[in-house]
Amino acid sequence: MNKYLSVTPEIQAALDEGRPVVALESTILSHGMPWPENLEFSHKVEEIVREEGAVPATTAILGGKLKVGLTADELELLCRADGVGKVSRRDVAVWLATGRAGATTVATTMMIAAMAGIRFFATGGIGGVHREGEVTMDISADLQELANTPVCVICAGCKSLLDIPRTLEYLETFGVPVLGYQTQEFPAFYCRSSGCQADFALEGPEQAAAIMKAKWDLGLKGGAVVANPIPEEYALDYEEMEKVIRRALDSAKVGNIRGKRVTPYLLSRIKDYTQGASFASNLQLAYNNARVAARIAGAYARLEGGRG
Repeated sequence: MNKYLSVTPEIQAALDEGRPVVALESTILSHGMPWPENLEFSHKVEEIVREEGAVPATTAILGGKLKVGLTADELELLCRADGVGKVSRRDVAVWLATGRAGATTVATTMMIAAMAGIRFFATGGIGGVHREGEVTMDISADLQELANTPVCVICAGCKSLLDIPRTLEYLETFGVPVLGYQTQEFPAFYCRSSGCQADFALEGPEQAAAIMKAKWDLGLKGGAVVANPIPEEYALDYEEMEKVIRRALDSAKVGNIRGKRVTPYLLSRIKDYTQGASFASNLQLAYNNARVAARIAGAYARLEGGRG
C-alpha cells in the first residue's frame, strides 16, 4: 500500500495519536466550483475543520499516488483544474498507473480515507439514483461505497437534482443507516427538507459517534450517512428549486449530456438559473458539514480513548 498511498506527516501523526481527522474530497474543487472561488473555499473549509479541533485531509490522485492531505501548491493545481480528471472508484487504477492528476469523488474519497484509517468525511451532498434512473440505470458509485466502506459521510443529504426517494430505498436495501442531524427530515441539499424521512434523528455529535462506534464494533460492513440540513438562513425554497432543476434536466437532455459530465453540468446550469444563489448556498452547506464532521470525529476519538 505504501507504493500508492501518500499521507502527510501531520495527518499520520494525528491518526497515530488518536486525534480526530476529517477527510475532504477534491471533485468539488475541480469540477464543482469556478476558479478562483474554489481556491478560497478549499482553504476556508480546511480552516473550519481546524477550528473545531480536527485535522483536515483533502484527498486527490497526483503523480501516481493516492494523496491524503495536500500542499498549498497541490490545492491550487486542483482548483485551476487544467487537465484534472474526475476520478471515481472504477478510474483509480487508470489514474495511478498513468500518473494523471485526478480529483476524488465521494466514492474515491471514502476508499482513500478507509485505506488511511480515517473514519469521517465531510462533503456537500452524496450522489445517488438519478431521476429516470429506473430507465437509464444511472446510479452513483457513492451508494455502493457507502454499503461497503467503513467511513461515515456528513453531507446535506443527496443532491436535490437526484431521485431522493429511490436513493433512500437503495441505501436501505444495502443496510446503510441514514441519520438526520438534529432532524427527522432528510434534507435536499439546497433545501432543508425533501419530503422524505431519515431513519433516526441524532441529538448531536456524541450520539452520532456512539452509533458509529457500535456499528463498527459489531463488525457491520459499510458506513453511514449523517444528513445535516443547510442552515436555515441559507436554505432555498423547495418548490422553486424543483422548477430550476427540471429546467436544468431538460437542458441536459437537449445537449445529450451523459456520464461524468451530468452532475457538473446540472450544477452549473442551476447556478446560472438562480443567478448565483445556489452557489452561495452550496458554500454554506459545505462549511456547515465540515463543522459538524469535525465535532463528530472529535467525539468518536474521545470514545476510542484518543485526544478528541
